Amino acid sequence: MPVKGWIEVNQKYCKGCDLCVHACPQNIMSLDMDHLTPKGYHPVHLHAEGCTGCAVCAVVCPEGALTIFRGQAVVAGV
Repeated sequence: MPVKGWIEVNQKYCKGCDLCVHACPQNIMSLDMDHLTPKGYHPVHLHAEGCTGCAVCAVVCPEGALTIFRGQAVVAGV
């Protein structure tokens, strides 16, 4: 079974710099132009299907705003 991953974005630190969006080899990230963080930045938005947990996005994030999880996601009630 292929490794799956998911990402949590800490909007307190995300400055919408777009580095993670361009670095993602799966192209599952974009800036959310409809929302602003508490500091006034457009945060990154994730299209979680397709995330492999490779962590390239977290490596390039200068603010440390991304946390990567690998493995099978736990589904409530299963």
